[in-house]
Amino acid sequence: MEKQLGWRDRKKYLWLVALVVPSLPFGALAMWNATGSPLAWWYAPVVVFGLIPIVDILFGDDRENPPEEVARELQQARYYRWITYLYLPIQYVALAVCCRVWTDGGLGIVGATGLVLTLGIVNGIAINTAHELGHKRETVERWLSKIALAPTGYGHFYVEHNRGHHTRVATPEDPASARLGESFWAFWPRTVIGSLRSAWRLETSRFRIRHRSPWTHRNDILNAWAMTVVLFVAAVAVFGVGVLPFLVLQAIVGFSLLEVVNYLEHYGLCRQRTTAGRYEKVDPRHSWNSDRIVTNVFLFQLQRHSDHHANPLRRYQTLRSFDVSPQLPGGYATMIVAAVVTPLWRRIMDPRVLAHYGGDLSLANVHQPALPRLRARYSPGNDAAAPTLRSA
Repeated sequence: MEKQLGWRDRKKYLWLVALVVPSLPFGALAMWNATGSPLAWWYAPVVVFGLIPIVDILFGDDRENPPEEVARELQQARYYRWITYLYLPIQYVALAVCCRVWTDGGLGIVGATGLVLTLGIVNGIAINTAHELGHKRETVERWLSKIALAPTGYGHFYVEHNRGHHTRVATPEDPASARLGESFWAFWPRTVIGSLRSAWRLETSRFRIRHRSPWTHRNDILNAWAMTVVLFVAAVAVFGVGVLPFLVLQAIVGFSLLEVVNYLEHYGLCRQRTTAGRYEKVDPRHSWNSDRIVTNVFLFQLQRHSDHHANPLRRYQTLRSFDVSPQLPGGYATMIVAAVVTPLWRRIMDPRVLAHYGGDLSLANVHQPALPRLRARYSPGNDAAAPTLRSA
C-alpha cells in the first residue's frame, strides 16, 4: 500500500533511537569503569536535558502526516510494536546494573545523585512506553504496560490516565491538567495525590457497580502495585536491603518526570461548557503540541498529543500534527527544563496561553490564587494585555 501511494515512513528506522534512553546507564557505566569519575553517572541527565534540546533545535520540526489510506496498514505493522516491547528488557537490565553499582558503593554524593537521576530518567521515560502500550486493546500490551510501570511504583497511572485523565482532560476537575499561573511545584503534590485518589475511586467503583469487592487480584491497581512489591523484594533479596533507598529515590525521580510532562501538556488549556452544561468534546485545541522531530522519535510521538487525545487507540507511528493545535516553542526535553524554573516558564508560556484565547482569561483553566496577578499583568491597558504570539 505504501509503495502504491508513493509514500513511505521516512522515520521507520529512526524509531529505534527510542531504545537509546534505556541504554544510557550502560554508557555511564563504561565511562565510570574507564575514568573512575563519579561525574560519569551524570551522563544520562546531560544527554537528555543538555544534548537533546540542542539537537532538537538543529534538526527542527517534522509536520509530515501519514496518508489516511496507509494508516490502517501502518497500525497493524508489528515492527513498530516490537520497538516498544524491546524497551522493557533493556530497562530491566539497566535497573539491575544500577542496583549493583549502588550496592558496590564508592560513588560519593555526586556519583550517587547522578545514579539516582540516571535510573529515574530511564524509568520515568518508561512510563511513556507504558502509556503507549496501556492504551491498546491487546491483553499482552496492557500487561507489558504494568511491567514498565513497576520500577516507579506508579501502577495506578494505568487506571487514572486511561479512565480519568482522558475523560476530564483540560478541565479544572482533572488533577493531571495544569492551570494557568500554577507552578510545577504547586502542581506536583496536587497531581500526585489527586491522581492516586482518582485512580482508586475509579477502580473500586468498577467493582462496586458489580457488587464485588475491590480487594482482588483482578483490581488493576492492586495487581500493578503487586508487581512493584515483587520487584523491590527481589532486588533486596539479590542486592541487599541497602538498595531499598535507591529504589525509592529513583522511583520519585521517575514519576516526577512523568508529572512534569503532564504539567506542560495541557497547561492553562480549558474545554468550555456547552449550553447543556457539559464540557465540549476534546479536540486538537486542548493539548500543547511540538513537532520537534528528535524528541518525537525519542518519545514515540507523545508530543503529537492532540491526536492522541482525540484518538487514544491510534498507534504512535500514525499520530498526526494539526494546524489548530497550540504549539510549544520547543520539544519536551527543553520545556521540562523551563517548567522547573517557574519565572522562566511563566515568561514563556503565560503569554502563549493568553494568545491562544485571544487575551480572554475567562476562557483559560486558571489557578485561582494566581488570578489577581494574572489580571494585573494582562488586564486591558497593560502592555502585556494583548499578546500577539501565534498559538499554533
